[in-house]
Amino acid sequence: MSLSNKATARSKKTAEVAVPDKLYFRIGEVSRLCELPSYVLRFWETEFSQLKPVKSSTGQRMYRRKDVENVLKIKKLLYEEGFTIVGARQQLRAEVKVDKKQNPLPFPSHPGPELKYIRQGLREILTMLSARPS
Repeated sequence: MSLSNKATARSKKTAEVAVPDKLYFRIGEVSRLCELPSYVLRFWETEFSQLKPVKSSTGQRMYRRKDVENVLKIKKLLYEEGFTIVGARQQLRAEVKVDKKQNPLPFPSHPGPELKYIRQGLREILTMLSARPS
């Protein structure tokens, strides 16, 4: 198998990982799902602020679904796209900044007939409530 075929096979693996619908995953489960040794996951926790598994009362790392998805993103950046750890960290931060930018709400520039109808209905309700004896 050539080098490009290996890369293609690896990228298919990462893209095809189906994360089960669970609240929490133990580190061993994440290790099997993501095909990574546990020590790599523990190391990545120190390098990437996005990975913050909670610890159970027994000290076990409990990864949430979002953590598992982040592990898969990091794995893709490092192993498939060739990023360094510093570069992957910057890439993840850039993605978060893009996600935080919110598009403006699509309010109409001038009120339409529906909005006038709703306002009139609200005024009528307000009038009825104001007229009621307390």
